[in-house]
Amino acid sequence: MPKGWNVAIVLQGRQAGKKVVVIKQLDEGTKERPYPHAIVAGIERYPRKVTRTMGAKKLQRRSRVKPFIKVINYSHLFPTRYALELESLKNSVSADHFKEPSQREDARKNIKKLFEERYQTGKNKWFFQALRF
Repeated sequence: MPKGWNVAIVLQGRQAGKKVVVIKQLDEGTKERPYPHAIVAGIERYPRKVTRTMGAKKLQRRSRVKPFIKVINYSHLFPTRYALELESLKNSVSADHFKEPSQREDARKNIKKLFEERYQTGKNKWFFQALRF
């Protein structure tokens, strides 16, 4: 993976076509996974379209994001030219979170909160729109 490119698109598997943020790159692989891979956080269900006439409750419901965290092989990722500031994301997920389901769930909740905050501020609009192909 090229350095500095931290937004990618998943090409294979359940989340194919979804946008992800690369949190950690493991170019050499590990003992369990002897191939180059990355720990990523992405959006499984994107926020829906909102209009000015909608009420606050409906707006809040339609602005929800369903995230996922996953370890993905580099050959299944397509890097993009886009980037997201990752300082808060880097600390939220590590390789240890994949061993215990409760830790993984906590990490996902944390990422959900961070993604929703980013969406509410209006930054990185491209990241929060589903790919059309």
